[in-house]
Amino acid sequence: MEKAMFQAHGIGYALYAQKLEQRMMVEQEREQDYLQGRRISEEMRANLFWGANFDLRYR
Repeated sequence: MEKAMFQAHGIGYALYAQKLEQRMMVEQEREQDYLQGRRISEEMRANLFWGANFDLRYR
């Protein structure tokens, strides 16, 4: 878990647990990654349903 935390966010779990500012930065990054993943998933789902030429702006 420590190695994954360091690779993903550049800080170790001990620093994450101690520093509120660092924890908030990590959580904001995680939220952005989550939202980006949802957008990609929605685009893929729309492309499967409507076809590759359909743009989500026209729904």
